[in-house]
Amino acid sequence: MNRSKKVVLVSHCILNANAKVTPLATYPGVLFDAVKDFIRQGTGIIQLPCPESTYLGMNRWGMSKDQYDHPSYRAHSRSLLVPCVDQIGAFIRAGYEITGVIGVDGSPSCGVNLTPYGLTGGVTAPGEETFEKVRYVNERGVFMEELEKLLGERKIDLKFMAIDEKNPSKIKEK
Repeated sequence: MNRSKKVVLVSHCILNANAKVTPLATYPGVLFDAVKDFIRQGTGIIQLPCPESTYLGMNRWGMSKDQYDHPSYRAHSRSLLVPCVDQIGAFIRAGYEITGVIGVDGSPSCGVNLTPYGLTGGVTAPGEETFEKVRYVNERGVFMEELEKLLGERKIDLKFMAIDEKNPSKIKEK
């Protein structure tokens, strides 16, 4: 049996930028710099589902955390996360190490250290007028909050980390 017995969870768009809001994708597909060390070390990767694309589809506009922060979206996020947390529990019971969760700072759903707030009308591309009205706060996005709650309910303690898409090879812990 030649397994590392190590697994990391990553936000969906790290492995598939096609799920991102159209003007906000900064890379064509996989953000390789964010996962290359895990791949080289033989760490397994669990891709979390994209709550925004499964909730609003591919033709959505960018939104801030306060626009996603309502009971329906939180319930949707939890429904997506329950099977993932079940899988994490199964890995742990089988003796695997879950090395952490990697989110995407700047995301209203998957932010770990930095989440956008305060915009009505949607987040647009950098440099456009409405993008400049967004403020970023030091807290988790809605999806990461729900993941953290579910893990806590099951007494699973994982390290949360985040990438900054401008410097994806540097993963920040919180």
